Amino acid sequence: MKKGEKSLGVLYRKYRPQVFEDVIGQEHIVKVLEGAVSLGNISHAYLFSGSRGTGKTSLARILARAIGTSPHDLVEMDAASQTSVDDIRELNEGVYTLPYDSKYKVYILDEAHMLSKSAFNALLKTLEEPPAHVVFILATTALEKVPETVISRCQTFTFKSPNLSVLKDFALTIAKKEGATLEPAAAELVALLGDGSFRDAHGILEKVLSSTKDKKITREEVETVTGAPKSELVADILSAIVEKNLEKGVAAVQAATEANADMKLFAKLILEHLRFLFLLRLKAGMDDYIGKQISEDDFKYLKDLAAKAGPDLTSETLLIFIEAYENSGRTSIPELALEIALADSIKQV
Repeated sequence: MKKGEKSLGVLYRKYRPQVFEDVIGQEHIVKVLEGAVSLGNISHAYLFSGSRGTGKTSLARILARAIGTSPHDLVEMDAASQTSVDDIRELNEGVYTLPYDSKYKVYILDEAHMLSKSAFNALLKTLEEPPAHVVFILATTALEKVPETVISRCQTFTFKSPNLSVLKDFALTIAKKEGATLEPAAAELVALLGDGSFRDAHGILEKVLSSTKDKKITREEVETVTGAPKSELVADILSAIVEKNLEKGVAAVQAATEANADMKLFAKLILEHLRFLFLLRLKAGMDDYIGKQISEDDFKYLKDLAAKAGPDLTSETLLIFIEAYENSGRTSIPELALEIALADSIKQV
């Protein structure tokens, strides 16, 4: 484990991509890098940006191996803990040492945006005139914090966050490799909890798989292990909005509160399904897309509910719950934002 590297789960280490073909959801980057490697057009500096858990460091290691760099000539540095100008000066001195047994010496700088201003200035000098045997790969979750002078000297690639469908398929695949079966609704919840991160989805799945001997895992089991709100409560909120039944909606919020559910996660689940309900009511031609995102039972429920919803279920309703999601957890009363959203949306409709 390199200095500053966070402890990773067993599944994440086990199924971390090792070659270009293993990388999921970043085909636009893999295609370019594979082409560059095959043609021998290796840049002296790359900058990988994107949200956490999207595979930036994994792909950096894959690129290093693809250009023939051995572990002896691969240097990984966590800029979150090694931010000083002295750290970069030490790096700058090391780059002039020839590789042990590789054509290239590769430096991977994780969380590069955490470098101090003076450290960036010191690094910039090396980026401007690097030795021919050195390749830098900078990874960051905050591209806007990287100086433009550094960005301009790198080949920049933006990593996409995996959508719900990609993470759902990912969860199903990993569970199968582990000898387990996730019910579609369970995979959907793992994907949603993964929040656009392969690494987080790995962690949730590992927690679920390690807590049960049952090889067929239901959504209820995922809810129990993760503390996620029950799907029935999400359904109650949606039906309360359509039926204009404030009492039913508030009762669902209270039930989630009594179960110690995470209110921000509850708001997210509501918002996700409310969006699908809205699109189905509009008959926007999104049925196939929605059907791939959620379980068959949830899809049927939303279709039936959409048929009952009138034109007063509007985009304004979605905006109200977007605000509730953003405000969840900001007060000493976690459920307050959802209670206000229910009151406003039912009054609004």
